[in-house]
Amino acid sequence: MQGAVIQRILGQLLMLFSLTLLPPLLVGEYFAESDSLYTFGLAFLSAFITGVVLWLPHRSQRADLRLRDGFLVVVLFWTVLGSFGALPLYFSAAIEVSLVDALFESLSGLTTTGATVLTGLDDLPASLLYYRQQLQWLGGMGIIVLAVAILPMLGIGGMQLYRAETPGPVKDNKLTPRITETAKALWYIYLFLTVVCAYAYWIAGMSFFDAVCHSFSTIAIGGFSTHDANMGYFNSSAIEWIAILFMLISGANFGLHFVAWRSRKFSAYWNDTEFRVYAMLLIGVSLLAALILQNAQIFSDGFTLWTKSVFQVVSIGTTTGFTSADFSSWPAALPMLLILLSFVGGCAGSTGGGMKVIRVLLLFKQGMRELRRLVHPNGQFAVKIGKKPVEGRVMEAVWGFLFAYLAIFLGMMLFLVATGLDHVSAYSAVAATLNNLGPGLGEVSQNYASLSEVNKLMLCLGMLLGRLEIFTLLVIFTPFFWRD
Repeated sequence: MQGAVIQRILGQLLMLFSLTLLPPLLVGEYFAESDSLYTFGLAFLSAFITGVVLWLPHRSQRADLRLRDGFLVVVLFWTVLGSFGALPLYFSAAIEVSLVDALFESLSGLTTTGATVLTGLDDLPASLLYYRQQLQWLGGMGIIVLAVAILPMLGIGGMQLYRAETPGPVKDNKLTPRITETAKALWYIYLFLTVVCAYAYWIAGMSFFDAVCHSFSTIAIGGFSTHDANMGYFNSSAIEWIAILFMLISGANFGLHFVAWRSRKFSAYWNDTEFRVYAMLLIGVSLLAALILQNAQIFSDGFTLWTKSVFQVVSIGTTTGFTSADFSSWPAALPMLLILLSFVGGCAGSTGGGMKVIRVLLLFKQGMRELRRLVHPNGQFAVKIGKKPVEGRVMEAVWGFLFAYLAIFLGMMLFLVATGLDHVSAYSAVAATLNNLGPGLGEVSQNYASLSEVNKLMLCLGMLLGRLEIFTLLVIFTPFFWRD
């Protein structure tokens, strides 16, 4: 383990992050908020000076990162970044939150979970509202990938970081020959979608400020809003359908966006097996939700019924977490079904959370193969995605991931129940944080403010595990990780 190199990189990344505290400061100055200079200025100095202190002693170190170093840098940076990201929330005089609450809100934003402990959002300073949305935007594609695009200028190789942070079961595929070009291509697409989404929201009736803020959380699959009523505040079907479109786009593999853009062929989407399953699953659950709501006569007209049904299914299914209606009070098993849908989540290589569609698809195909083997014991059946057989090593990784995911989910849920939380709230709180979803059921259907600090810290761990896809975080706690 190259401790000096890791410390230097962490210092550089922390100095880079400190610069992201300046835009909300400028927003506060624009809106003449007296507290913004102190809040974000002090947070900026804290992050920047700490970064300099970490970087300065080892600034001359130029050794390349190894894979294990990359994992450690990713985990350290996300935990350190989340901690320093909590400072503006803790320093602000506009809200009174504990350090644990500030950490929870910061990690929720950075991991694009969207769970909140704050209330009265409509009355908060614009600088804080913007900052929460910016946290989600930075976390959406992963600030590590952003850093990979510019770190070569600082003398740091990027492949180890990229492989450690990029989500999905297969991590070695690159869109372009150079890793820096890959990171830049992804961020160009990410930025382009953000701009188009903001413009669409603005045209549909949002203020410019709300349009920018909600475009951040839409493309990041985050779910934070500048209003307590979330998307329901705008009471606009046009805004909801715009959100649906961009949530669907952001929940798809960004590699597909790159291929479609480069080839100028939209057939790249439908030719991808994972995307087809992703689209058909959301369409199928939307139809089921509409039928249940129609039978219960929740909405008076058909257009509103379909808008609310599709919006909530896409929002929960992609793990965005936007709400335009109180889905927790919907009839029958629909709320539970939507939470279960979040376990599937978005596609691999997207900004979505959950287990990812490709893993669930592989598990389904493996189950079907075992059924065929029961009928034909001597048959040779391969698990295929499209026409390409899946390597046994990939299937082993998927099964290992499933076991770890379920074990952690059950362990965290039992912990919350043991602390006195009711079963429905505990189940949905763990699902909503581990899947980076946000809204839950029961006590956490609106926010997480009522939970104990111990429970909030446990859910913070769930957010990190979900964002780093379990193994990236778990591996550093194994003895063999630290052996040479």
